[in-house]
Amino acid sequence: MADIAGSTGLAKVMMPVPDPHPDVFDREWPLRVGDIDREGRLRFDAATRHIQDIGSDQLREMGYEETHPLWIVRRTMIDMLEPIEFKDMLRLRRWCSGTSNRWCEMRVRIDGRRGGLVESEAFWININRETQGPARIADDFIEGLQRTTDVDRLKWKPYLKAGGREDASQIREYPVRVTDIDIFDHMNNSVYWTVVEDYLFSNPELLHRPVRVTIEHDAPVSLGDKLEIISHVHPAGSTDQFGAELADRTVTTLTYAVGDETKAVASIFAL
Repeated sequence: MADIAGSTGLAKVMMPVPDPHPDVFDREWPLRVGDIDREGRLRFDAATRHIQDIGSDQLREMGYEETHPLWIVRRTMIDMLEPIEFKDMLRLRRWCSGTSNRWCEMRVRIDGRRGGLVESEAFWININRETQGPARIADDFIEGLQRTTDVDRLKWKPYLKAGGREDASQIREYPVRVTDIDIFDHMNNSVYWTVVEDYLFSNPELLHRPVRVTIEHDAPVSLGDKLEIISHVHPAGSTDQFGAELADRTVTTLTYAVGDETKAVASIFAL
């Protein structure tokens, strides 16, 4: 396995937690039965819900829930490094790792009290309620975020490209349920990660080693959409397209498509 230390892009190294630090948001709550798979492991979709929940809690505690209520996630990267298992207590720490005037990257580290570790980073865009487009973050809000990072010119750059149907290893429908739709009338971010869990169920060897999953969102999925998952498996030796650091390992991509429109793209590879 290649050493990805110092890498960027899909093989990037996430910022370590600045602990102790007064501006790291720190909370604990139990791992519950609705969060786990049949073996008692914290699932990716459940981890994503926790990442969303601590974000909402931090926004509320910072006093910006009313002035900055709408955010969309453009990319989430999750490293499942060591499994966190049922009945454990989760410690979640959230802090900013990069800012611009309309978006930011937020890190969340999840530790199990009895062991287990999940690291994540998400690219969040502040949205204007009226225009539904990116909106400037208030100066005092950015000032608070920047206390944990010196990155203040964060730019968006996609790491993934959609896979085509003609060379797919599998194409299957993924029904969108009414319970998948959130307050914004779109499929909730965490639901995209249930697709990843389905893939891992069919490839259990990835569940017993550290794995990185990244999802980039291009457009929302709505109720009634005929969502299809287009899978591609890129064997080791053919994966330098994802960065030279990943050329020695297999990378799987999952393209979330409605007709000819790409809604999201995921990548999965062992660390």
